[in-house]
Amino acid sequence: MIFLDCTLRDGGYYNAWDFPEALVLDYLDAMKHSGVDAVELGLRSLKTTGFAGASAYTTDDYLRGLPLPTGLMVGVMVNAAELVGDTPREEVLERLFPASAEDSPVDLVRIASHVHEFEQALPAVNWLKTKGYKVGFNLMQVADRSEREVKELARKATQCPMDALYFADSFGSMSPDQAAQIIQWMRSEWDGPLGIHTHENMGLALSNVLRAIDEGVTWVDATVTGMGRGPGNAKTEEVAIEMAALRGQQPNLVPLMSLIRKHFKPMQKRHGWGKNPYYYLAGKYGIHPTYIQTMLSDSRYDEEDVLSVINHLRSEGGKKYNATTLENARHFYGKAPRGSWRPTERFSGREVLVLGAGPAVHDHQHAIESFIRRRQPLVVALNTQSSVSADLIDLRVASHPVRLLADSAKHAELPQPLVAPVSMLPDEVRETLDGQEVLDFGLSVDTAEHVSFGETHCVMPSALVIGYALALATSGSAERILLAGFDGYGAGDPRDQEMQSLIEAYQAHADSLPLTAITPTHYGVHTESVYAL
Repeated sequence: MIFLDCTLRDGGYYNAWDFPEALVLDYLDAMKHSGVDAVELGLRSLKTTGFAGASAYTTDDYLRGLPLPTGLMVGVMVNAAELVGDTPREEVLERLFPASAEDSPVDLVRIASHVHEFEQALPAVNWLKTKGYKVGFNLMQVADRSEREVKELARKATQCPMDALYFADSFGSMSPDQAAQIIQWMRSEWDGPLGIHTHENMGLALSNVLRAIDEGVTWVDATVTGMGRGPGNAKTEEVAIEMAALRGQQPNLVPLMSLIRKHFKPMQKRHGWGKNPYYYLAGKYGIHPTYIQTMLSDSRYDEEDVLSVINHLRSEGGKKYNATTLENARHFYGKAPRGSWRPTERFSGREVLVLGAGPAVHDHQHAIESFIRRRQPLVVALNTQSSVSADLIDLRVASHPVRLLADSAKHAELPQPLVAPVSMLPDEVRETLDGQEVLDFGLSVDTAEHVSFGETHCVMPSALVIGYALALATSGSAERILLAGFDGYGAGDPRDQEMQSLIEAYQAHADSLPLTAITPTHYGVHTESVYAL
C-alpha cells in the first residue's frame, strides 16, 4: 500500500499554491509521523502568467531547501495539457525535469490527464522512466465512461511501464459500487498497481477509498482536512486512522492534529473548502467543482445565482470549467427579449419610488410611509421586500427565475400585481405563478453594457432586479425615480461595483430618468433626505 498525501498540490487551487514556510515545515513533520508514504509537494509547470507560490512549480532548488524527511517519497504532478500542446513533448519534459532522478529530490512524477489527452501524453512515461523517476498516471473524469472506453484506456496503459495507474472521481459523483465497477473493468486489462483519487462532493470520498482498497487498489490519495479543488478530497487525518488499522500500526497523530489546528482550520475558515449542498448537486449532475468554488468565493453570486447556474449547467453541460460559460449561465436572459405588457399603463408621468432590500427601509420605515401617503408616488417593491406596509405598495418586480421559484409561495400571498419577464421563464417557474396577476415585461441581458427600452421589453447589462425596475419605469415614461433601501454592500464587496456599473450604464443612456436616493446609499446617485421631502 502507498498512502500519498497531495495537500500542497491539490490544496493550491485555493491559495495559488502559496503556502507559508512555517506551514510547509510543520506539514513535513506531520507527514513523517502519520504513516504517509509519499507526499506530492506541488505541480511542476511552465506556466508563468500571474503570481503563484512555490508549490505551483516545485523546482528542485526549492525542494533542496526543505528538510525532506528520510524515507518519505517526494512527488510532483504535471498536467498532461502541458505535454500535448504546441511545444514538442520532449522539449517540455526537458525543461520540467532537467535532472535525472538520481540528482533530483523528486522520486515520483504523476501525470494528470483527461481522457482525450491520454494517448498523446502516454509516451512521457517512457521518457521519465529513462530518467529514473517512478511514474503515476492519473486518469480524470472516467466516472461516466462506458465499460468499453475504460477497458480501452487500461489496455493502452499496458504499453508503458508506469508504476501506478490512477483514476480520479473528478466530480465526486461516484458511489462505492461504481468505484468497484471501474476497478474491475480496469483490472481486466491492467495487472499493475491501481490508485484512486476521490472527491467529497457527495460525502463519499472516504467510503470510496475504503471500498477501493477492498477491491485491490494499492495507491490512495488524501489531503489534510480534505483541502483541494472544490469541496476537496478524502481527509488525510481519517485515511491515516484507517491505514493504521489495516497495517496494524500506531502512528503519532499529534503533529498532524497540531498542523490542522495551527494552519489548516484558519485557512479553511478563510477559503471555505468542504462539502455543502451546492457541491453535492454538482457531483450529482457531473458539473466541474470549479464552477461552485468560483461562485462561493465571489459575493456577487447569491443563493439564487448559484442554483440557477447549476440548473443551467445541468442541461447545457459543465464537465469542463469555462469562465465565459459561468458568466453566461449566471445571466439567464441571453435570448431576444419578448413581453406583452406595456408599463405606460401604470407609469406614464408618475413619480416612482423603488423599494430595495437594504436595512435603510426598515430603519426609516415611518418616514418612508409618511412620504408615500403625502406624495402618492407609484411604489414598486423589489421581490418580496416587506418592510413597508403592503397597502402602500402598488407593484412588485422580480426577474430572477430561481428567486421567483423560491418566492412563489410568498408572491401568492401578496396582494400586488407582479411584473416579471414571464413569457421568457422556464415552464416550472411559470406554473408556480398560476392564478396570480402577472404583468409580462420582457428582459434580455447584454453583458457588453448595452441598454435599450422597448414598449414591452428591455435590454440591460445584468439581470439584477434593480436594473429591470429602472428599465420598467423608463419604458413606462415615468417622470423620475426615487430609491429607498439601496444602502450598498460595503467597501471591497464586488456587488457594490456591479451595482455601480449597472447604474452608470443606465444613467449614460439618453432616455434614462433622473435618479434620487432618499435613504443613505454608497452609490453614485443624487441623494436627498426622506425627512426633507
